[in-house]
Amino acid sequence: MNTPFDEEPHRRPGLFARLRASFLTGIVVIAPVWLTIWLIWSVVGWIDSAVLPLIPQQFQPEQYVGINLRGVGVIIFLVFTVLVGWIAKGILGRSFISFTESLVDRMPVVRSIYSGIKQISETVFAQTERSFEKACLVQYPRRGIWAIGFVSTSAKGEVSKRAETGGELLSVFIPTTPNPTSGFLLFFPIEDVILLDMTIEDAAKLVISAGLVYPNGKEPKQPPE
Repeated sequence: MNTPFDEEPHRRPGLFARLRASFLTGIVVIAPVWLTIWLIWSVVGWIDSAVLPLIPQQFQPEQYVGINLRGVGVIIFLVFTVLVGWIAKGILGRSFISFTESLVDRMPVVRSIYSGIKQISETVFAQTERSFEKACLVQYPRRGIWAIGFVSTSAKGEVSKRAETGGELLSVFIPTTPNPTSGFLLFFPIEDVILLDMTIEDAAKLVISAGLVYPNGKEPKQPPE
């Protein structure tokens, strides 16, 4: 005879609970794959829709194969971009770009738009020393609270000279969650910056996921192997 103090025997989950668990597991497996394929497919279609209308009708691939081949516009765009970049590196290309920019500088509204877009493009795509060097830990916004940061360069020029510190300063970008493209540029004494072994990509994943995705792929309490 069971009493109210007896422990209930372990019950197996019901059919609905098992189906629900299987459904959620399937979502976890399918969602990343499906979203990745959908994103690539959408980007390819967007580039095709922007590039193919610029191609003369007689050179359209659809005229010869009879079907709309997705991705042809991407190939044309890549070849055209490489060709333009190759020409721009030459003397004639640089001269043409300088002449074009001198004309743009005379147009008040166009000048502002072109300058802004050019700065953004150079910041995002230029392969220079502007890329982040290391991920780091800093105490921000006050001591005792730690934040993930990205070391860009050592502080130079007037910032380094006028800062009231006797040592080297590091430029550290503190990203926000879940959008790491926004944040704060802070200058820390080099002794206050703890460099991390994790890569920039792993640190970005940690920031974007709000601490849910750790570089070692385990629970936060478990140290990396």
